[in-house]
Amino acid sequence: MNFNVFLQYILPHRALSRVVYWATRWTFAPWKNWLIGTIVRNYQVDMAEAIEPDPCAYEHFNAFFTRALKPGVREPDHDPDALLCPADGRISQAGAIVDGRIFQAKGQSYTAAELLGDEAAAAPYRNGRFVTVYLSPRDYHRVHMPLAGTLTETVHVPGRIFSVAPFAVEAIPRLFARNERLVCHFEGEHGPFAVVLVGAILVSSVSTVWDGLVIPPYAAGIRRKSFAGRDIRLERFAEMGRFNMGSTVILLLPPGSAGLDPLPPQQAVKVGQRIGKK
Repeated sequence: MNFNVFLQYILPHRALSRVVYWATRWTFAPWKNWLIGTIVRNYQVDMAEAIEPDPCAYEHFNAFFTRALKPGVREPDHDPDALLCPADGRISQAGAIVDGRIFQAKGQSYTAAELLGDEAAAAPYRNGRFVTVYLSPRDYHRVHMPLAGTLTETVHVPGRIFSVAPFAVEAIPRLFARNERLVCHFEGEHGPFAVVLVGAILVSSVSTVWDGLVIPPYAAGIRRKSFAGRDIRLERFAEMGRFNMGSTVILLLPPGSAGLDPLPPQQAVKVGQRIGKK
């Protein structure tokens, strides 16, 4: 085990994340401008895409991190049957769910039931398809709908807050099924699908368009919230949520609902581009 991986096990994840949560919302200009400038320079963030291109104009770091893009910078694939990428970033893995197991990295996998926190909810995806997208600090951090769907339930699953950077994904067993996460269940034209927003170290913070800030607070046990009968329908490509710091999105699809295009690991992707076809 290398030192970076060792640190993932011994660091006080939630305590650090609470500190960073407040630090990224501090409006003190010298602090927030230094922090934003550091990320823009080190990660070569393309501010020309943002509605507000001036890094110093943001109220605090989190406002910059969750920045909106100019109209037209991201557009959905023109084919109405295209399955859309839900986030900017890179493909971590994508492919078949084999007998309920999802491939994480070489030598690592986890079950759909572990990820969703529910054996029954995982049953429709037993031999379906999955796509895992990793968002780095340079990426646009809003998550959009891959398909049109009606929200049926969210499940806040408690857990650790390991890094989701490639070094950790390759080394930490069942990482995505161990991190704090929000599972969003939808019913679409061709059956159910799930969009899982996985938290990461240094602010596991997730917001949705229907509930606002959901994480934190961090969960001590599984928290379910039913949306049955509330008619919350989101169209394909609509914004559904955002990470207040970077992380990972996992899309689960049942068999026969959509086919995936070839998506090799580390392929760069953008919100709205075609990743398959329903």
